[in-house]
Amino acid sequence: MSASRAYLDHNATTPLRPQAREAMLAALDTLGNPSSIHAEGRAARALVEAARDEIAAGLGTKARNVVFTSGSTEAANLILTPFLQRGRETAEIELLLIGAGEHPAVLAGHRFPAARVESVGLDPEGALSLDALANTLQCNKGKRILLALQAANNEIGSIQPVVAAAELVHAAGGLLVCDATQAVGRLETSFAATGADALFFSSHKIGGPMGAGALAFAGDDIHIREALLRGGGQEGGRRAGTENVAAIAGFAAAFAVAKETMPEEAKRLGALRDKMEAKIAEIWPEAMFLGAKGQRLANTSAFLTPGQKTQTLLMALDVEGIALSSGSACSSGKVKSSHVLAAMGLEEKAALRASLGWSSTEEHVDLFGIAFAGVAKRIKARRTAA
Repeated sequence: MSASRAYLDHNATTPLRPQAREAMLAALDTLGNPSSIHAEGRAARALVEAARDEIAAGLGTKARNVVFTSGSTEAANLILTPFLQRGRETAEIELLLIGAGEHPAVLAGHRFPAARVESVGLDPEGALSLDALANTLQCNKGKRILLALQAANNEIGSIQPVVAAAELVHAAGGLLVCDATQAVGRLETSFAATGADALFFSSHKIGGPMGAGALAFAGDDIHIREALLRGGGQEGGRRAGTENVAAIAGFAAAFAVAKETMPEEAKRLGALRDKMEAKIAEIWPEAMFLGAKGQRLANTSAFLTPGQKTQTLLMALDVEGIALSSGSACSSGKVKSSHVLAAMGLEEKAALRASLGWSSTEEHVDLFGIAFAGVAKRIKARRTAA
């Protein structure tokens, strides 16, 4: 990337790590379908299974409990079904609870009828309200329940109370599926640390390639009775289709580096984020930082600029060489009203989000400060002239 531009949208996707690129190039030189039994096929299979071992070890589960997918969206569509069960249970899950700030892949990707879905509210800092969850569980006592909850919010970085939520849900006899997409490599996301029954995440959020992801189960007793993709029986019959060997190899390499460097990166990125927010507050004193009074990811800053349209700021900053976003990356590329902000009780339609990653530097933050100051000065000059 040119030194004149600063990429601050790592929550949307982060650049490919050198280790992932190296692993992918080696895999591309490996001939063979991993389902074939000849030597070439076995060589490809070995790469897939080595990657599965890496991810399983990092999450604290067995390799056979890791299913490779095309990403978090597919994983959400696969796991959020009434046919998810524990042990020998055969009854369908009767109610899906969804945190009000979940990603659209969860909000729209589940396989439950609308009448069997309820939303659980957020507190003013963007975290799931445990009181609201407890009340909802009490009102639905006796039902088989599944809660879908992020480990961390993608728009504002709020860290969710997954452990406490899991305790409440498990006490009610239910299951918890955790969307760990924004948390892997930024927080401890093992099964021991989350208490989740299943979790999923994507490769491209941690420096791996796009088009790869994983769904993992805490133990052998969690099953999906109805697969989403059916065909050749790959991935233990839970996800048909020839595995993307090169992408999976790159995914595992990125996962290993992200996990190993996580403590140091959290400190480094937190310092950069704080420096960036200090610049914003100095330039735009009215700015409001979302989730700042609660726990949030060290790499994420979501802020409001009262009286100024988010889309106008996004475009102006892009022209100045700064890549930010307004929250979730969507297919239209347009700024949409944020359901997360609405759930937090805020009237603003969208916030600016700056998110840092492994390739972020102090120079990027300085470039942002210069550009933001210039844009703010022009905006305020136009207001004065008007």
